[in-house]
Amino acid sequence: MPTLSVRPTGPMEPGTPWIDDPYAHALRNGRGPLFLRNLSQPDRTDGFGEEHMLPLDVERWCAPADAADTSVLRRCTGSVLDVGCGPGRLVAALAARGVPALGVDLSRDAVKRTRRSGGAAIERSAFDRLPGEGRWGTVLLMDGNIGIGGDPVALLRRMGELIAPGGLLLAEAAPQDVDQRLTVRVEDAHGHHGRPFPWARLGTTALLYAADSAGWILTGRWTAERRPFVELRRRRAHHPGAQPPITERLHHS
Repeated sequence: MPTLSVRPTGPMEPGTPWIDDPYAHALRNGRGPLFLRNLSQPDRTDGFGEEHMLPLDVERWCAPADAADTSVLRRCTGSVLDVGCGPGRLVAALAARGVPALGVDLSRDAVKRTRRSGGAAIERSAFDRLPGEGRWGTVLLMDGNIGIGGDPVALLRRMGELIAPGGLLLAEAAPQDVDQRLTVRVEDAHGHHGRPFPWARLGTTALLYAADSAGWILTGRWTAERRPFVELRRRRAHHPGAQPPITERLHHS
């Protein structure tokens, strides 16, 4: 891994860590290298390596859905909300199958790339008001997105507000047995980086503890291409005031 010189890319708006220049540049080009630097827990690596840098798999994110992704997509039921959709490979794959799907991402470049690939996406936080709250058949948290906001229990509770009665949450865990609350930043190979932001990394055991605390029960787990996944359902059968699941075609916002 290269030695990095640190050069900030400029001021960042609070709460918008994924629209920094290194990430946007990588998405526009469809390739890295791009890294997540661990700014906390300097005495532990847990997959980050001695340089406290975790490679981000930009090429895989920007490629079509692979076999591991397909193992997730075939479990989806009803309309699908992909939280932190990135460049949109999963949303595009679902759209190609005729499944109503919407991606949500803070990165404008991620949303643009998703739309170019044939998927629908909006530029928004998972904690903002979203279309179809309480009506989604399936919600996805892939590619480490259980870490969004640095508080997995709060995130999982928020996912419960989005999903329809009887719906599914499909989440990807870290391949290591970790349970970390971190401060991180995105860096490229030349040392350009964005502002620090809170993140979390959870292996399967830690993810299931967080899910239990947030009112989810495990209904399935599997590994594909060395990527661990879990299928979760809400502990209660329905939430008050919930509406029927979304079935209409989704349009770009």
